[in-house]
Order: sequence, then structure tokens, then C-alpha cells
Amino acid sequence: MAIIGWILIIALFAVGLAGAVYPVLPGALAIYFAFFVYGWFFSFEPFGVWFWIIQTLIVVVLFAADYIVNAWGVKKFGGSRASTILSTIGVIVGPFVIPAFGLVLGPFIGAVIGELLNGSSLEKSLKVGFGSVVGLFSSIVMKVILQIVMIVLFIIWVAWF
Repeated sequence: MAIIGWILIIALFAVGLAGAVYPVLPGALAIYFAFFVYGWFFSFEPFGVWFWIIQTLIVVVLFAADYIVNAWGVKKFGGSRASTILSTIGVIVGPFVIPAFGLVLGPFIGAVIGELLNGSSLEKSLKVGFGSVVGLFSSIVMKVILQIVMIVLFIIWVAWF
């Protein structure tokens, strides 16, 4: 039974990290759920109140920052509200519409269309589209780092507490 528990925990960690790149996967929630799997299969004893507070704060930061960093990339390059919204939609829809390149092209195309609809020139629209991609990659790096922190904290708590 212990082997099944660890397989599930590791699988949830993998799904969580993959979710940092592929927004359809649950990401941080999968990692958070792995903590409950550990508790159900082994024990909740190592997890005190501080563990749950820290992990929950990281998850909240991940959810908020995911949208904020993407919007920051669009705004930093002069984007409008329309380009921010369409870029976010592009992050979600892009991988389905263009499977191989949709994660990058989705927000780019969304931001460009948003700017064009807002009356901006093609040159500015392309610049804002580039900003959406910069925001996307910044968000991915940040999510991977914070999710690794979640996993490392879990390992520390299980090993030393």
C-alpha cells in the first residue's frame, strides 16, 4: 500500500509541475492534493499548522501571480485591457486550437487581436503580443520555482518533523 501511496504522490507532483507549462492541468492544486494523499496513506502528523499556512499561501500566490505576471507582460509593452483579456484567453484556448505551438501562439495572437481591436497599429500590436509571450514565460518560470519550493517543503516536513 505504501508503494501505491508514493506512486500517487510522485504522479501528482509530476502533473503539478507539468501544469506550470500546460495551463489545462491543475498545477499547484495537484501538488497540494499530494499532501492529502500522503496524509491518507501514511499520516497527517508531520503537517502542523505552519505547513498548511505556508503551502496555502504559496498556492494563493501562484493563482494570483499567474494572471498578474501575464497581464504585467502585456501592460509592460503598452497593451490595453482588451489585449490583456484576449491574451489570457489565448493561454487557455491556444493549446487546443494549435496543439504544437498554441501555448506560445495563443497569448501572442490574443494580445495582437486585442490591440488591433483597440485601434493600435500593427507594429504596436506585435510589440504587445511579444510582451504577452514574455509574461507567459516569466509566469512559467515563477510557477516552476514556487512549485518546487512546495515539494521541497513537503520533503523537509516529512523527513524532519
